[in-house]
Amino acid sequence: MPISRRSVLGTFAALASLPVLGQVKGKEKSQALRIGVIGAGWLGGTVGQVWVRAGHEVLFSSRHPDELVSMTRPLGPRASVGTPQQAAEFGTIVLIATPYSAIPQLGRDLKKALSGKIVLDACNPPAGRDDALAREAQANGAGPTSAKYLPGTRLVRAFSAVDATAVEASAGRQSGLLAVPIAGDDTQAVQVASQLVRDAGCEPLVVGKLAEATRFQRGGPGFRANTTMPELRRLLGMPKED
Repeated sequence: MPISRRSVLGTFAALASLPVLGQVKGKEKSQALRIGVIGAGWLGGTVGQVWVRAGHEVLFSSRHPDELVSMTRPLGPRASVGTPQQAAEFGTIVLIATPYSAIPQLGRDLKKALSGKIVLDACNPPAGRDDALAREAQANGAGPTSAKYLPGTRLVRAFSAVDATAVEASAGRQSGLLAVPIAGDDTQAVQVASQLVRDAGCEPLVVGKLAEATRFQRGGPGFRANTTMPELRRLLGMPKED
């Protein structure tokens, strides 16, 4: 059953009271959302499973959705599988965790389905590649580059700098949680992303606008630091929390 525009806006409004900058404390969960995961591999599959356990509805997708059934079956009725097109249409929020080279094609194929939606970009240009897209992301930053190829979306760089095993471990802890750096130009989208990081059992650290995401992309001090909030703040040169 499709979610109406009014209900989506109501969900965003409920999340709008979250702090915008820095760490968001606690592990309170947001209202249940419908999330499409495009690229349900190591990272996307792990984060999506934690979201299901937190109470969200998640549609996991890949080019071979039948291969995902064994992963989603134990999760119950809140988990389903489909194609990337179906995930983009299903989710009010969409997580993209594919190889970075797939982003331009996804932007073309899913432009209508993703239009106006919050997209969490967890993709990274691979190390050692010298193709045009990798050079562009290195020169201009992965955040602005992803936004260029995913036009019309409310893009937030999130879960791009952490390993799936670190997310999974953090979701089972009450303290010493994994700090996840995020960045975006849309304030409300960043607020929603912050809450979803919390729902994944981690702590969000808003680093700044998309251009600031270079600080935690490959080669930056925050990339795969897989550490706690105080240490991530130190690595990124951000002040200690009050």
